[in-house]
Amino acid sequence: MSRQPHNSGFMGGPGRQLRRALVYTTLIAISLVYAAPLLWMLSTSARPADQTMLIPPRLLADPTSRMPEYAQENYSSVWHDPVVNFPLYLRNTLVVSGLAVAGCVISSSIVAYGFARIRWRGRGALFALVLSTMMIPFPVVMAPLYVLFSRIGWVGTFRPLWVPFWFGNAFSIFLLRQFFLTLPKELDEAARIDGCSHWGTFWRIILPLSRPALAVVVLLHFTYMWNDFLAPLIFLTHRDQFTLALGLHLYQSQAGNTPWNLLMAASTMVIAPVLLLFVLTQRTFVQGVAAEGLKE
Repeated sequence: MSRQPHNSGFMGGPGRQLRRALVYTTLIAISLVYAAPLLWMLSTSARPADQTMLIPPRLLADPTSRMPEYAQENYSSVWHDPVVNFPLYLRNTLVVSGLAVAGCVISSSIVAYGFARIRWRGRGALFALVLSTMMIPFPVVMAPLYVLFSRIGWVGTFRPLWVPFWFGNAFSIFLLRQFFLTLPKELDEAARIDGCSHWGTFWRIILPLSRPALAVVVLLHFTYMWNDFLAPLIFLTHRDQFTLALGLHLYQSQAGNTPWNLLMAASTMVIAPVLLLFVLTQRTFVQGVAAEGLKE
């Protein structure tokens, strides 16, 4: 009987290690490409004005430029700007985003439960109709929405920015419906045996098990509302109602040329909460995305 060589695994080891090294090198290179604009923005926000347009460009300023001191001065200047009230715009954005996210999660989860766990005639056709609304870009419905909200007196208020999301969001409904389909049907049957209604099953069983998917919806919709520029530009008419997206545009377009270091400091302040939220919820977000099913 012939014996197998004991070093067969060893012979394949260097090849696997080389492939793994190439994969990690490629991923690191791609990550640096995507992170370069963010790093450049952070670096520029901590420089004096005379070092923002250096030729050739440098990621780090002159070591003698006292970057921490300039960073504190730049961010303080932006935060206390006499024309652009960033603290007020931050509060407005938090209010609008919070109400919109709450409405989106509540309404979309209820609708998704109906599509995923309850059988009724026409369910597939109506779900296809809901998904088809994602193909309609906002500029197409922008004018009709403005006329509608103007006639009911909502233009110039925050209501057009958050009330529509209390009637569901097609993409969020799709995500939650796909996740609900991955949960065993035996849970519903056991709940019905115990006397639970559809609402009890949804509230006590489905929602607690769907926290990763709900976290994905919260993060995606919060990011969308935080960065939304077009809708606030159309429906808000007073400067005191501006969100951070409008405030950043106002800061950039105010009289005179805004120094690049201050503009980058303002941009960093605007995107910092979203980055912090993603870092804090990264593990839950990845779990929710990985758990999304494609069951019919």
